[in-house]
Amino acid sequence: MRRMLPTGRRARATAGMTFLALAASVAAGPAAMAGGDDLGPAIKAIMAKPAYRHAQWGVLEVDPTRRETIHSQFPNQGFIPGSDTKLVTISSAWHTLGPDHRFTTPVYSVGTLSGSTLTGNLALVAQGDLTMGGRTKPDGSVDYTDIDHTDANDLPGATLTPEDPLAGLDMIAQQVRAAGITHVDGDVVIDPRIFTPPPLDPQPTPLIINDNLIDLLTTPSAAGQPAQLMWRPQVAPYTVTSTVQTVAAGGTTNISVSASPDGTHITVSGTIAADAQPVLRTSGIQDPNAFGRTALIEALGRAGVTVTAAPTGANPQNLLPAAYTGDPKVAAYVSPPYSQYAKLILKVSHNLGANLALCNMAVSQGSTNCFDAFPVEQAFLRDVAHVDPAQFQLDDGRGGDATERATPNGLAGILAYWLRTPDAVAFRNSLPILGVDGSNASTCTACPAKGKVFAKPGTVVGQDLLNNGLSIADQSQAGYLITDDGRTLIFVVMVNGAAASDIQGVVDVFNDSNEISALLQQQASRRHWHDEDD
Repeated sequence: MRRMLPTGRRARATAGMTFLALAASVAAGPAAMAGGDDLGPAIKAIMAKPAYRHAQWGVLEVDPTRRETIHSQFPNQGFIPGSDTKLVTISSAWHTLGPDHRFTTPVYSVGTLSGSTLTGNLALVAQGDLTMGGRTKPDGSVDYTDIDHTDANDLPGATLTPEDPLAGLDMIAQQVRAAGITHVDGDVVIDPRIFTPPPLDPQPTPLIINDNLIDLLTTPSAAGQPAQLMWRPQVAPYTVTSTVQTVAAGGTTNISVSASPDGTHITVSGTIAADAQPVLRTSGIQDPNAFGRTALIEALGRAGVTVTAAPTGANPQNLLPAAYTGDPKVAAYVSPPYSQYAKLILKVSHNLGANLALCNMAVSQGSTNCFDAFPVEQAFLRDVAHVDPAQFQLDDGRGGDATERATPNGLAGILAYWLRTPDAVAFRNSLPILGVDGSNASTCTACPAKGKVFAKPGTVVGQDLLNNGLSIADQSQAGYLITDDGRTLIFVVMVNGAAASDIQGVVDVFNDSNEISALLQQQASRRHWHDEDD
């Protein structure tokens, strides 16, 4: 489910002419494609629930092989897309950067090296790497859990990946030591000049360690005793104090987090039941450059490299040279390929990564202004995906803004584009799989459609203070249905304007969207069997 918004915040395989024709016909709208709109009694019963009394549904299901529209309901209407915006952002970034693109974050020695002593500074030139090794598994893939730690303050059940968030910095520090430097008579500086952090939420920054978050994992102990706390990454001057008490089994679990204005002094408070699962919360890193500088100095210390400058304090960006001409590169961290980052962003609806993708695209065009990615996206839609850009209205990379719009036809056009690329299977497998992984892992875990629906969900939720409830501006699913006989269909299901009395009602709407996806998959499977019997 994506994303609960607090009060006052903005609801923010095989190439061929068949697929080229499909993209054109999808963009043209229903007049160009024949099809029915009888969704069947089971789906109609879901849409008739009280939660959708004043809502608007959009549905589009197409068979790309037969160039046939199976279901079409308001396919050209603009809907709030929520995180289905990421289909536009990440498709464009995947194409622009290339699936094999790797971010190389270098460290330069700026000064004079005498023996093993550098008189001068080490400069880490940030490159907009999303994880800096903090999720990289031994096989080079990027790790994720079905409910990501970036959602820990919004969604129950968030868990941590086991990788060390400081792994990339430790690798860099070891390379500096291997380059023969054991003492830096000077400072360590983060160079963040590759792009200007844009006014987006969450805000992408050139250097990102642990998604710019401090993880706070509370585990119950015996009733009446203080709960246990594990926090990471542990970097000065950050400190964490926990006052969480363990209460009797079945008692109330309610944990909150507060922090000082600069984010460095964090307090975790509340209660946790003795029989509760560990509860994850996070606190934001307010100054990623200062945090990264200190973290690198500490990593250098672990590698046997001393630095004379004080390890904490502001990042001394004024010490950076205009360029690094003639300065030797003494270390570099190389990221996994971008297709792995795209998979992380799509599987867990990683909002920071999606906004960062805008900056990555802008940088690839030589710009430091992240909003220069939008002309890149527009050109991708128009000239590569052959989708009319006017079918979208976007102002960020992640989705979640209630002013954004996407048509079912537009989303279907992007999905059709992927089917005519060499990366069709890789892209499909980057989407959450119903009942298996990612954002859609928790529903349909035993239904016949499990593992056969690959779709990106989108959710935009805000408070309805007038009616003392919740307003579901968007709940959507867009992706592929794999029929039981192996055919690939494209589908988009969107509902705007649903209502819920509480968070369970929001979960019910989310589950309804997945149930509709599952029913479409089963209907399509039965339909194909019938056609082949004929």
